[in-house]
Amino acid sequence: MRKFYITTPIYYVNDRPHIGHAYATFSADTIARYHRLIGEPTMFLTGTDENAEKNVESATAAGETDVQHYIDRMSALWQVTWDELGISNDDFIRTTEERHLRGVEKFWQAVEQSGDIYKGQYEGLYCIGCEAFYRESDLTPEGLCPLHKRKPELVKEENYFFRVSKYKDALLRYHNEHPTFAAPASRRQEVLRYITDHLEDVSISRTAKGWGIPVPGDASQVIYVWFDALINYLTAVGYGTDDETFAKWWPADMHLVGKDIIKFHCALWPAMLLSAGLPLPAQVFAHGFFTISEEKISKSLGNAIDPRDLVETYGVDALRYFLLREIPFGGDGDFSIERLAGRYDSDLASGLGNYVSRILALTKGVEMLTVGNDLKVVFDETWKSYHRHFAANEPGRVLEVIWQVLKEGDRYIDECAPWALKKDAEKTDELAVVLGTLIESLRQLAWLLTPFMPETAMKIFTSLGWQDELKRSLTEASVWGAQTHGPVVATTDPLFPRLTA
Repeated sequence: MRKFYITTPIYYVNDRPHIGHAYATFSADTIARYHRLIGEPTMFLTGTDENAEKNVESATAAGETDVQHYIDRMSALWQVTWDELGISNDDFIRTTEERHLRGVEKFWQAVEQSGDIYKGQYEGLYCIGCEAFYRESDLTPEGLCPLHKRKPELVKEENYFFRVSKYKDALLRYHNEHPTFAAPASRRQEVLRYITDHLEDVSISRTAKGWGIPVPGDASQVIYVWFDALINYLTAVGYGTDDETFAKWWPADMHLVGKDIIKFHCALWPAMLLSAGLPLPAQVFAHGFFTISEEKISKSLGNAIDPRDLVETYGVDALRYFLLREIPFGGDGDFSIERLAGRYDSDLASGLGNYVSRILALTKGVEMLTVGNDLKVVFDETWKSYHRHFAANEPGRVLEVIWQVLKEGDRYIDECAPWALKKDAEKTDELAVVLGTLIESLRQLAWLLTPFMPETAMKIFTSLGWQDELKRSLTEASVWGAQTHGPVVATTDPLFPRLTA
């Protein structure tokens, strides 16, 4: 059976999660839930990057002398946040774990055996915020890092180097033979230009300063954080510790990353894997930059929003819906409280929530229901579009399709006027068909919404007395009229209560 292995970036623990991190993780979570829904064994990985120099810097700034204690506390905060946001990750990797250390050592030795590690002098401009080197031409006119607006440090020392230039032709050939490896398509040319014009051997160690993974056989050096961090995708599924599990899950099917780190993932990472003799992942998908009211998220601006604060007002599913509907997957996106409130009111409270409430109220107390076919074609076509857009990595388009079928359901209610049919004793059979059709539309909608809004979907199933619905296969359940026993309709609190001013 086909499997699906998806990863998020592993996040630095120099600060708490913000709304941009939630967007990336919600996106991966939705895709993972979809693959589980269609019956594929799925591994969804997230975690924390803990060997970075910026983490040490943050611990010092926080007044903590025990770096490991700081790292443990911050990593726990990330895990708790994802738990509270209902993220369904199957594993959470920490790069200070023993399983990771063992895998990194094995990987280093594999690359070394390929003749791709050598010692040399390095001099370059290093940004701690990016954990990356820059050429002078990459900096702002003021000589600052373009992302962090800070002056890079001039670093000059003897390090170990990875012979990435050796793989230039192999990388170009691989990208040309696998045109969807770097996605979306808008990123592919950027990666190809980088490999063609700028790929050069990279320093993969630093002088040891008390933090980081020691270079095997040379404790005076620690492994460069990017070389260490990328290997998490392997170590989390058993590389170096569990050959059977590794054979089951590797290669990854999708690395979901931010566009600022696509070069690491589409040039350095595949070269590393080629050197170690390992298969390459199927795809690296880069989402765009995330802004708050058109301002970059930054500590200095104080505009980083904790997603848990938003959940207190809007709920997890509303936040998931807004981010996945509002932000174009693969493109840049902007967040604002005003647009979140607007979507909540129009799409959720007045839209989905009102549709569910109307049907439950109309059906309450009606004993005979018969599923008609008036909406069958609409839902059959919706399922086709649903799978097509997921296959194309277009979750926002999937939501558009779902909300379009929601409009068709509202139109059907208005045309059939079941409230009028209930008043006419001679229309009992017609009423049974209309209400049965609407109940079936709710069942189908709940299935469609499951990857995006899992809590909401379950509330709909529960309101129909079908709590066990998700135990069935999607192939069976998506057939129009597939539910074999009648609902036990229960009116519930509104799915999305109106916001108070």
